Amino acid sequence: MKAFEPVRLGPITLKNRVIKAATFEGVTPDALVTDALIAFHRRVALGGAGMSTVAYLAVTSGGRTEARQIWWRPETLAGLLRLTDAVHAAGAKVSAQLGHAGPVADPWSTKTPAFGPSRRLGPLGITRAVADVESVIGAFGDAAAMAEQAGFDAVELHFGHGYLVSAFLSPRENRRTDEWGGSLEGRARLARAIAERVRERVGGRLAVTCKLNLEDGVRGGNTLADCVQVARWLETDGTVDAITLTAGSSLSNPMYLFRGDLPLDEFAAQFREPRRLALRLFGRVLFKHYPYEPLFLLPLAKAVRAAVKLPLVLLGGITDLAGINRALGEGFELVAMARALLKEPDLVNTMMRDSAARSTCTHCNRCMPTIYTRTRCPLNEETALSDPPVFQG
Repeated sequence: MKAFEPVRLGPITLKNRVIKAATFEGVTPDALVTDALIAFHRRVALGGAGMSTVAYLAVTSGGRTEARQIWWRPETLAGLLRLTDAVHAAGAKVSAQLGHAGPVADPWSTKTPAFGPSRRLGPLGITRAVADVESVIGAFGDAAAMAEQAGFDAVELHFGHGYLVSAFLSPRENRRTDEWGGSLEGRARLARAIAERVRERVGGRLAVTCKLNLEDGVRGGNTLADCVQVARWLETDGTVDAITLTAGSSLSNPMYLFRGDLPLDEFAAQFREPRRLALRLFGRVLFKHYPYEPLFLLPLAKAVRAAVKLPLVLLGGITDLAGINRALGEGFELVAMARALLKEPDLVNTMMRDSAARSTCTHCNRCMPTIYTRTRCPLNEETALSDPPVFQG
């Protein structure tokens, strides 16, 4: 069966075509690897996924969305080596998601200013303009080199969700008049330069992928036509081995990616006043509602598939073998699963035994607020499923 056959991804081979998408794990209180983080990814690997993606590994301290996120520095290497060893021992490959939060950074948490392509007022306060773009490019290259030292098989460059590179791509966020702004070619210069630098540092040894927005889902943001053109440039540049297609803006329209129910009360409960009150009063303005549908990004993603020959990873609403087979039939080389594997980390193995098996995820999205305490499916706790064992190796 094609879904469960080995597949090449740049210089590496995955045992099947299912990737665990990056979801911030919420178990690194000191911004360092913990046993709980290792257990999270080991369980996914034991469950049959071909590769698990460790989120969100910031390329600089100021590039974190909040203070608990790991950022690349020498102190992280020993823990990350333990993690990659554990995933490999469980039979899967492992990818490091590299990113810079940019305007999505929470300055109250990180105690550092948020940066974007231009000085702007956003939901989290004033975003300063990046003065030294070359230092950002260098930080991504250095992070990729450390990922290789830490035993990762791949790196995923985060170019979506309104983070720094995504903000540079956006005509809404990027008001620069220098070489890093203006036309789409100028706005895409940073993404292309980062991919080129990372390819120089680890290309041929690690797979290099990127996560790219199909659409931002906000007025004046990136469009599908922009995505198609950027994908064409990345293919021509020869700097990435695959593109994972995503959507939405973490600050301006997060539900454009998640689809389904809005757990507003659960979100509000994670914050103190006055943020809690603000979320309850204005949360439904920020968190718009989009009904859930299987493979909900497929109609948009097909436009990119028609434009490039580069391997593409389809994300969004994949919960069973029928969905995987449909994605592969539409020409996508791989699929990425997030909520379904939070609900059932062993879903891939289950589907291999029973082709009719499907995730019992209800798309309630109550997993979303758990990133502040420990990313998990609350429904599992309600049905008395135990936590994954802590890996001590």
